[in-house]
Amino acid sequence: MNQDQVKKQLLRLEADTEEFSVIFTGKKSRRVNGLYKPDIREILLHNKNFAGDNDLMYTAIHEFAHHLHFTRSPVPVSNRAHQTEFWNIFHRLLIKAEEMEIYHSIFEADKEFLALTKKIKEEFLAKNGRLMKDFGELLIQAEELCKKANTRFEDYVDRVLGLHRNAARVLMKMKALDVDPALGFENMKTVVSLRSGEDRQRAQEAFLAGKSPDMVRAEFGKKTAEKNPSEQLRQEKKRIEKTLASLSQRLEEIDRRLEEIGE
Repeated sequence: MNQDQVKKQLLRLEADTEEFSVIFTGKKSRRVNGLYKPDIREILLHNKNFAGDNDLMYTAIHEFAHHLHFTRSPVPVSNRAHQTEFWNIFHRLLIKAEEMEIYHSIFEADKEFLALTKKIKEEFLAKNGRLMKDFGELLIQAEELCKKANTRFEDYVDRVLGLHRNAARVLMKMKALDVDPALGFENMKTVVSLRSGEDRQRAQEAFLAGKSPDMVRAEFGKKTAEKNPSEQLRQEKKRIEKTLASLSQRLEEIDRRLEEIGE
């Protein structure tokens, strides 16, 4: 596969994008398999790193996700920013690439991977989820006992159990909202963090359908940003102004110190 063929495959995944180029460096790199240069919209692939086209396409899709993230974000992003939205874009591209047979994942075809995945999900992720949910039930009982004894539940959690009160509340919500333990503890935390019951149900269904944590977080966490991109820009502006002010102050201090020591 040459660089023109790689670009053609990427455009099959997402045709409506700003112009970009794909360059094979003809090199082998120990540090990275590829790079994206946002200033010139260029995807660099160290093609000597890859044993086959499938590995090459995985990296090409990764760098293409950087291109889409960089050119479509309402606020400035770093060309190497691996933020939630980047992973959301990347994972969605991978799913589409698998459906179009542009990229092939071994995880759903190899018997050893299938067996290992089943063991991890059933014996560790789901079991841990059930354990944490049962823990939440015990904490609910502890809260009731504290009320009966007219004492502070937060003090019991903080000083007796050595557990942060916020973590305790999350565990209790998992039990109260009856979150499916098959999601695993971390994904259960994401579900209970959502305010809307409808969103919680949809997020749970998304996890069970195989969506990645970043895909779910992006889907249910980007509503505010979509409604008001100008607010994001104002916040970005404030952060930059604050950084510049801090750097200017530090520069003045350095100049003053240099004057004091006679430099």
